[in-house]
Amino acid sequence: ERLCRSSCSNLCWLGYGCQKPDWMLIIINSIGATLQSLYILVYFYYSPAKRQVLLRVLTFLALLAAAYGYFFYFTDKDTLRSRVGLFCSSLTIMMYASPLNDLAKVIRSRSTRCLSFPLAVTTFLASSCWTLYGQLVKDNYITVGWGHPFQRGAWHWAGPRPASRVSHSRAR
Repeated sequence: ERLCRSSCSNLCWLGYGCQKPDWMLIIINSIGATLQSLYILVYFYYSPAKRQVLLRVLTFLALLAAAYGYFFYFTDKDTLRSRVGLFCSSLTIMMYASPLNDLAKVIRSRSTRCLSFPLAVTTFLASSCWTLYGQLVKDNYITVGWGHPFQRGAWHWAGPRPASRVSHSRAR
């Protein structure tokens, strides 16, 4: 499901980049959408529950197609760009906020074993780059959409430490 959300996010930002036009958004999200699609295909190939995977992918594609159908109803380019930008920002915030349910596990167990530190670092770095890029090109949709994961990644770095590390440091 996370692969589908990431792929949808890439495709939405690709559409936004085409509307703007912004070649940086177009190139990076074309690469991202291609890679995410390959990940989904590999996951589908090796998954024992192919029907469920296919149903999820088709559901995400149908929702994306419905959103694009709605957006292209607008003929005014500024309105279209602002609606697509708002949708992309909202989707990105939801995509990066969805693992927050893992934080409940972390708080209850006082251990970060269920969180991937390398994933948190790359999320922090990627979102900080996009946030800075949004500031440079003066695009609030990019800045706001990617600023939330930037803050979340910073919290992960500054947040509570794993219980196993704390207990080892006390044992020394």
